[in-house]
Amino acid sequence: MEITVRRCSDVQIIQLRGTVRLGQAVDTFRRAIEDAFSAGDVRLILNCAEMPMIDYSGIGVIVKSMSSAKQRGGDLRLVNPSTFVTRTLRLIGVLNLFTTFDDEDQAVESYRSQQRAQ
Repeated sequence: MEITVRRCSDVQIIQLRGTVRLGQAVDTFRRAIEDAFSAGDVRLILNCAEMPMIDYSGIGVIVKSMSSAKQRGGDLRLVNPSTFVTRTLRLIGVLNLFTTFDDEDQAVESYRSQQRAQ
């Protein structure tokens, strides 16, 4: 699995490529999220377009990360989750916790719109 992290304004975009499952992939993913929080980033976008599969340990990281972001005044939004990822999130009952978007621009704009409304 590969992770690319980049910034767009005050939003941290985390791009995942490959399968996210127990072991090194989940540990690397968790570290990327922790690094974002350590840097003060709480508006996160997780681009799942190239993540064909995720197991329960990976989903646990996503759910915990979203909860931690919200506690810090931010959020975690999903971009383009695969059919498998969407089904898995729905199956375990957490899909409704996330705001999902078809592309990164929409997700970034949603943060900007939220900021303007405040």
